Amino acid sequence: MPDNMVAVAMSGGVDSSAVAGLLHREGVPVIGLTMQLWNQRRLPDLASDRATGRCCSLEDVYDARRVAEQLGIPYYVVNFEERFEREVVRPFIDEYLAGRTPVPCTLCNNFVKFDQFLEMAASLGAERIATGHYARLRFDEGAARYLLYRAVDETRDQTYFLWGLTQAQLARTLFPLGEYRKSRVREMAAEMGLAVAAKGDSQEICFVPNGDYAAFIDAYFREQGADRERTRGDIVSTDGRTLAQHDGVHHFTVGQRRGLNVAVGEPLYVIATDPVSGRVTVGRNEDLLRASATVREVNWIAFESLTVPLRAEVKIRNKHTAAPATIVPGAEAGHVEVRFDEPQRAVTPGQAAVFYQGDLVLGGGWMD
Repeated sequence: MPDNMVAVAMSGGVDSSAVAGLLHREGVPVIGLTMQLWNQRRLPDLASDRATGRCCSLEDVYDARRVAEQLGIPYYVVNFEERFEREVVRPFIDEYLAGRTPVPCTLCNNFVKFDQFLEMAASLGAERIATGHYARLRFDEGAARYLLYRAVDETRDQTYFLWGLTQAQLARTLFPLGEYRKSRVREMAAEMGLAVAAKGDSQEICFVPNGDYAAFIDAYFREQGADRERTRGDIVSTDGRTLAQHDGVHHFTVGQRRGLNVAVGEPLYVIATDPVSGRVTVGRNEDLLRASATVREVNWIAFESLTVPLRAEVKIRNKHTAAPATIVPGAEAGHVEVRFDEPQRAVTPGQAAVFYQGDLVLGGGWMD
């Protein structure tokens, strides 16, 4: 195998296919690897003709293989289903049942795509990997660190899901699409004659059909023979009045408005969920505002550690506009307190807080 071999994570979509095409066109030795993450024959009661963006379908594998054949590069399908279920699916379910809102894409990046996939690539002779993520990566000679930046196409930027990557992982990773807009990526795929140039984009959580998290969790429970009775309970107001009953705390997330089935003459939103009591608290929009957040398991990319307060912009959801804040080192290692300049809506336990200075990604962690 050539010393500069790159393994491309090929999902069967236009982005990863364009990455393989671009590197191949530049003369880089490339192999294509498709990760089999979830068996779509499981949980058959979730099957729907309307389901879109589901990972690991036979169609996706076929499309990836077809692109590899077009390019004339070696191609393999690797089975990571066991690792994916252990590191992504089960924590996703456990987090929802614990009253938090998980970010499975980050877990997948941390423990599968930039962990086990790197090991698999190395075993095939590829010391580096390339993915279709929209992000930019540079090596800073002065700091002797790899720095992560937002993508040129802000509407496609995926750095919110990449904050957990280590320096060792970044050192072996390429993000070829970070300098391009999505429209240009499609044009290049068409120019290269790739069969997937016009293929639609996938959804963010690839193993959940149509984004119905509660239905997925219910179906998983049924498959496992698990009891979910303990998650049922009351919907209550902020002053403790019982307004209705619900069928499981995993049907709710902080900030949610739809599906409450409560009529009190004004809009209500989920303020908090308590899996122990089964209580879901609802209130007005202003009840969702929070001036601060505690963040744990912080991973710093731009520097080694935080020892003094730091000014930054903080993103608390993928579609959230990063808000100015002061980040203060916590009493415990790996913890910080984020103090927002202006209170933020729906600071949600289990979601990630990602820290930026302009386009530079400083790091991130999980909100309590």
